[in-house]
Amino acid sequence: MVVGVLTVLALGVAHLGSNNSIDAQVSAGHYPAAPSAAMALPVLGRTGSTESLSDFRGKVVLVNMFASWCQPCQAEAPVLRHAQQMLASHDGTVVGVTYQDDPSNDISFMRRYHVSYPVLRDVNGNFAHAFGVSGIPESFVINRAGKIQALRRFQLTDQWVDHTLPRILGERA
Repeated sequence: MVVGVLTVLALGVAHLGSNNSIDAQVSAGHYPAAPSAAMALPVLGRTGSTESLSDFRGKVVLVNMFASWCQPCQAEAPVLRHAQQMLASHDGTVVGVTYQDDPSNDISFMRRYHVSYPVLRDVNGNFAHAFGVSGIPESFVINRAGKIQALRRFQLTDQWVDHTLPRILGERA
């Protein structure tokens, strides 16, 4: 039994190491550039249209990795609507990035939860993996200079948004 528990703990710690480089840097106050910022991703619902994080340079952006089938993602939809209102009033935005999902399900999700911010499709998972995403939802706040200044590797809350975004919105690029 003890060996089994130790094995599970070891695997968990090993798994955390794969996505903690960004986490560790942000925790230490060293804000890394958003990975894959120039990677063009298809815009959901706009055939032939692509966008990248670089297109949002100069704005505070909350990147939210999600999937329509994810229950915590569904539960955080109202929180993201609140975040979008806060960001939009300061020339920022939420950018949703679908992860391992079907586009038609994503469009239904957008309609059901009244998503008004851009949603990009990570078709092969490379974009999410560059951020160390191993599950969803995961969110990253990128400052005006294109650096990850905050992150949350699980469901967002209004308290986290209300504490985190004003601090980053108040900073100069």
